[in-house]
Amino acid sequence: MAGYFQIGETKIRPGAYFNVQKYGQEDAFGAVDGVTAVLFRSSFGPLGEVSVIERENGYEPVYGTSGTTDALREALYGGAKKLIACRVGTGGTPSALELSAALGKVSIKARYPGAKAFSATIREKLTDSTRKECILYDGTQEYETYTFAAGEDEAAALVEAMKSSGSFTVELTESGSGVLENVSQAEFTIGTDPSVTNADYSSALQQVEKYYFNTICMDTEEPAVHELLSAFLDRIYDAGQFGIGVIAGKHSTALNDRISAAQGFNKENMVYVLNGHVHAKETELDGYQTAAYLAGMIAACPSNQSLTHTVMERYSQLDEALTNTQIISAEKQGCLVLSSNTLEQVWIDSAVNTLVNPDENKDEGWKKLRRVKARYELLYRANSQADALVGKVDNDTNGRAAITGRLQKIGNDMVQEGKLASASVYENTDYPADADSCWFVIDVVDKDSAEHIYLSYRFQFSTNIETE
Repeated sequence: MAGYFQIGETKIRPGAYFNVQKYGQEDAFGAVDGVTAVLFRSSFGPLGEVSVIERENGYEPVYGTSGTTDALREALYGGAKKLIACRVGTGGTPSALELSAALGKVSIKARYPGAKAFSATIREKLTDSTRKECILYDGTQEYETYTFAAGEDEAAALVEAMKSSGSFTVELTESGSGVLENVSQAEFTIGTDPSVTNADYSSALQQVEKYYFNTICMDTEEPAVHELLSAFLDRIYDAGQFGIGVIAGKHSTALNDRISAAQGFNKENMVYVLNGHVHAKETELDGYQTAAYLAGMIAACPSNQSLTHTVMERYSQLDEALTNTQIISAEKQGCLVLSSNTLEQVWIDSAVNTLVNPDENKDEGWKKLRRVKARYELLYRANSQADALVGKVDNDTNGRAAITGRLQKIGNDMVQEGKLASASVYENTDYPADADSCWFVIDVVDKDSAEHIYLSYRFQFSTNIETE
């Protein structure tokens, strides 16, 4: 009979021995932080579809800096590591330029609609008279450069050279053969920006739904669009996707109206920044810009930390400071309020969402951003692990033990990571496993931060120090 052996072990008795090892890596289903979805407007870039932008690559090469791309900028300043970027709008026309050849013309068009100003230079290459180059400019900056053979087929050669462009399309008009006329920064006919309606935001949300994100923000303070976002987050939650929306009103809107807007959500997945009118040195920010910065902060913050009293390093001045009475009242009604510490630094007064009155299935912990992030993280990791096991284990004692073990490991990991106090996974005895169905319970105690510290000082009149 075969026996088991440890690697490196030498057996005394003759016989066959076996060893079992893991080959390859199992799915880890760890935390995913730092992902922020942003809906915005610009004068260039893919329209109505998502671009996944890594922090180190930046958004400018794809969308430029026009419109409300500052929402992308602020999310990155807040700490987002990855952007799920979706340009909002419908219609519009692309910028275009026609270059003259000996016969016909060459038409160059921006690949995307929008009022982005381009120009082009056609000239002989300075170091090689047998080559010419086409330099495309965004304002005064070189945007793309292509070289092509000089001679009788320059037009066709340019078309072939620009086939690889991600920003422009180029085609021959008529035959388009012969030498291209040299030009110096010939300006494109500027296109028109797409129109934007509430329906365009709704369409953009459908595109974003295909991707995982921690937080989502948008470039508007329009209440109707905020309602679309809230309904969207509820819908994808029911489908097993967890995200937090971050919105704000402008300081030009009456404070009580902003408080009422926040109060109207009463949800753990919506954050309303009440007084986001700030300065970042010489740059004035408000409304959606501040919400985008907060969205980046919340996404990047691991769920074993709180953002309460976290200094917002980018901000040099809080332009709408509230009184103590106003702050207390606003926070009781579900507003995230900015205040200043004793060093006059702008910070988050209390990291809360808009939930004020939890329903019968939710406790007070759902009001705190740290605990919501920890709970959403557990839901994501455990659900992903369970989904990976569907159809892969038998619905018997051993198979269910495998499910329990994998889920328990995630709970244990989150305890070790300082995100949970405890987690226990076991089969649900109220619903015995049967056929292809089995039920489990995950008992969780999550953590909170020490945010209310009470100090009792005891002074005495006598100056004599009593000793025991």
